[in-house]
Amino acid sequence: MKKIAVLGSSGSIGQSTLAVLRSKPAQFKVVALSVDSDIVKLKQQIAEFRPRLVCVRDKEAAWKLKNVIGPLVKVFCGEDGLNELVKDREIQQIMFAISGSAALRPLISAIKAGKDIALANKEALVMAGPVVMRLAKKYKVNILPVDSEQSAIWQSLGGLDSASVRQVYLTASGGPLRKLAAAKFKNVTIEQVLRHPRWKMGKKITVDSATLMNKGLELLETMFLFDLAAEKIKILIHPEALIHSMVEFNDGVTMAQLSVTDMRIPIQYALSYPQRLPSKLAGIDFYRLGKLHFEKPDLGKFPCLGLAIRAAQDLGTMPAVMNGANEECVNYFLNKRIDFLTIPKIVEKVMRTHAKISNPILSEVISADKWAREEARRRIC
Repeated sequence: MKKIAVLGSSGSIGQSTLAVLRSKPAQFKVVALSVDSDIVKLKQQIAEFRPRLVCVRDKEAAWKLKNVIGPLVKVFCGEDGLNELVKDREIQQIMFAISGSAALRPLISAIKAGKDIALANKEALVMAGPVVMRLAKKYKVNILPVDSEQSAIWQSLGGLDSASVRQVYLTASGGPLRKLAAAKFKNVTIEQVLRHPRWKMGKKITVDSATLMNKGLELLETMFLFDLAAEKIKILIHPEALIHSMVEFNDGVTMAQLSVTDMRIPIQYALSYPQRLPSKLAGIDFYRLGKLHFEKPDLGKFPCLGLAIRAAQDLGTMPAVMNGANEECVNYFLNKRIDFLTIPKIVEKVMRTHAKISNPILSEVISADKWAREEARRRIC
C-alpha cells in the first residue's frame, strides 16, 4: 500500500486526487493533507480519510482547526509547517496540487527528503525548472507529471529520451474565448472567462486558459520535464481536447495519447505508475466521435502565449518574472481591479524592465519573482 500526501486537497485537482484514492483503498492510504484556508472542507476530508498530518497555510485558520480537531491529527501551519510535513518518513509520494508559486519551496523540501512527486503544479517548474530537475536527479526522485498534456507526452515517449524526439505537439482546447472576436475582449466578464468549454478547474488556471498563458506555462514545463528545446515544442489548438499531446519521433512516427477530459485519468496514472490500474471511467467512443479539429494559435489575439514563448527563449530569471507578474495580474482581474486586456500589457512591461540573470540560483529566482510581483502591482496601481 502506497502512503500518499495530497497538498492542495481542497482545490479541483486535490479533490479529484482524493476521488481516485477513495476508489482504490487497497492500493493507497492518505497520510497527510494540506489546504490554504478552507478548514471546513479539510475537516470533512479528515473525517473520511483519517490522515495523521495536516497543514493549513493560513495561520488563523490553522489555529481554529487545532481547537476543534482531535489529538490524533498533528496540525502544521504556514509555509514552514508545510516544509516540515513533506519530510515525514511515512510519506512515499506527494501530490503537489497547490496552485501558483507557493509550491516551489515545499517542492524543493520534498525532493531533498527523497519523496517521489506527482506534479500538478506547473509554476514551480516554470520559475526554477533547471534547479528543480537537478535536485531531482541528485536525490534520485521521480517527478511524474499530472497535467494532462505532460502526462500525454510522458506516456507517448514510452521511456525514450529527448534525443529520439523530432518535435512535440502540445495541445490546447483554445479556452473559453477561442470563438470570441478579439474586438470584444475589452469588455469580457469574469463569468465568461471562467466558463471553460472542456475542463472544470480552479479560477487561476481557468483565467490562464483564457489568455493561453496556461499553454505558455506548459511549454516551459515541457522543456524542463523532458529536456527539450523550445523550438521542438509546437502549440496546437485542438477544441475537442481528446488528444492531450503528441510526440513525433526522428523516424517520422507520431505517438499520441487520447482520453476523455477527466483529470482523474492522469492523476491515477501518476499515482499508480508503473502499473495501469482499472478505472470505471469511460473510454472514447470513436464511432460517435466524427471529426477532430486542429488550428494554429493566434498570437495577436492571445499575446500572453507570445510572452511565454519569449520567456522560454530567454530563460534565466525571465520565466519566473513572467509567472510572478502574471499571477499578480490574474489576481487583480479576478478582484475586478483590471480588465482582461490589461493582463498581457502589464506582464509585457514587467518583462521588458527586468534585468535577466542567466543562470540563477534558487534565491535569485525567488528574488526575481518577488520583484516581478512588486513591479506588476506598481504598474497597476
